Amino acid sequence: MAQLSVKTYRFDPYKNFKFRIKWDGKYVAGVSKITALKRSTEPVSHREGGDPSTARVSPGAWKFEPITLERGITHDPEFEKWANLIYHTDGDAAISLKNFRKDIIIELLNEQGVVAKAYKVYRCWVSEYQTLPELDANANVVAIESLVLQNEGWERDTEAPEPTET
Repeated sequence: MAQLSVKTYRFDPYKNFKFRIKWDGKYVAGVSKITALKRSTEPVSHREGGDPSTARVSPGAWKFEPITLERGITHDPEFEKWANLIYHTDGDAAISLKNFRKDIIIELLNEQGVVAKAYKVYRCWVSEYQTLPELDANANVVAIESLVLQNEGWERDTEAPEPTET
């Protein structure tokens, strides 16, 4: 495991508006929002018969929250192609059981566009796909498509070094 050296001259935290996402070895265009990477540990409460009336609590199973990706609608088919791996109009036989899970990489960039932190998210699959938002002739907004990705955990990519800032 690589050791990370901390650069003490950086006082400002990274901003949340510069990022990119990659799957199948390619960056996916136009992603404008990614929800937080969040995990929780289920508390397990137990008590022995001779204990006082207070229960003890210990860690149980981990849970990784789904990740939602949003982007403006374009002709790039990447969201739809992935979502269609577990849904097909020809029925269940046309579903791809081999390829529907993907590992993804989420990169947080500094103000200069250099990778500051990266996370590997494992065994993601699309549980929800929104191809069109509610349409409203009186609105003045970008049409957004979205994916909800179930996942089996994530970890920081320690191979992504802290950027040298000039």
